[in-house]
Amino acid sequence: MKYPEIRVGSRKIGQNHPPLIIVELGINHNGNLKLAKKLILSAKKAGAEIIKHQTHLPYYEMSEEAKDIVPVHTKENIYKIIEKCSLNIKDEKILKKFVEKKNLEFISTPFSREASDQLNLMNVKAFKIGSGECNNYPLIEHISKFKKPIILSTGMNDIKSIKIATKIIEKHKINYALMHTTNLYPTPTNLIRLNCLKILKKNFPKAVIGLSDHTSDNLTSYAAIALGASIIEKHYVDSKKIRRGPDVSASIDQKQLKELIEGSKKIYSAMPGIKKPVKEEINTMKFAFASVVAIKNISKGSKLSKENIWVKRPGTGNFLAKDFKKLLGKIALKNIKINTQLKKKHIKI
Repeated sequence: MKYPEIRVGSRKIGQNHPPLIIVELGINHNGNLKLAKKLILSAKKAGAEIIKHQTHLPYYEMSEEAKDIVPVHTKENIYKIIEKCSLNIKDEKILKKFVEKKNLEFISTPFSREASDQLNLMNVKAFKIGSGECNNYPLIEHISKFKKPIILSTGMNDIKSIKIATKIIEKHKINYALMHTTNLYPTPTNLIRLNCLKILKKNFPKAVIGLSDHTSDNLTSYAAIALGASIIEKHYVDSKKIRRGPDVSASIDQKQLKELIEGSKKIYSAMPGIKKPVKEEINTMKFAFASVVAIKNISKGSKLSKENIWVKRPGTGNFLAKDFKKLLGKIALKNIKINTQLKKKHIKI
């Protein structure tokens, strides 16, 4: 079956391919290029394929009023946090080259028109658009003009507002993915709403579907993959014990990332198939199934009944349990020894 598909570099993404785990570096480097590189090396050891950054140019991204907004999971205003935790353009270029030198793909989320222009000049292979920009239709229109694949997070939005965004993307004939998410850091289990993956799939048949998971473990991600998610995005830090930052509480560490990548492949390989016995079960079927047997010594000419036949393992006889009822009332052509399987030669059919 043909499913929607996008490509980031050489990596194909969709239900016909293993799930992609996007490592969200975000601002967990706290504006420190050296730490950013360390996090990338750690993620690569865990098996990462794609590193996602956040491209922040605070002046172009936020007005002065942003200095009065304090996110619920922090103690500082959002302007100060972003200003302190973001890399400058020069360092981001260095970071991209570092990522690619390690044979990983680099993508990023722009939070302003100027940031998207910068990323396009850096020749990123795809754009990630955050939930806060899902209804920022002027920015989506601007990014769509670059004609590159788009991964769009949909937290804090409903189907109506998402459809406006996808209409813009589809107008530019761009392949895209939609990511369900809840923008709480970390997200409480009861607010995750995994059923929204199915809702997105139903309403947006042209989209690859994924989950941007802001929980601090992998359970939700595993469940999402089993429900058909082709992309999982997780905030990442090498160690939650020693790192500090606004997104660390909603991040996974190296051990968790390795488990998630390996687990996603196992779940994907476990999903295909139809409901019928597989050839590898044949030997098990032989001892696990039941055959019709004599539970008394049966004399030639006797009529078979529930009093002299029943079903017992193994399932290697001429008559299996499913044949039991059709044998009732049949006549024995030969003597049949107690606790032995009935043979075709024993019965007058």
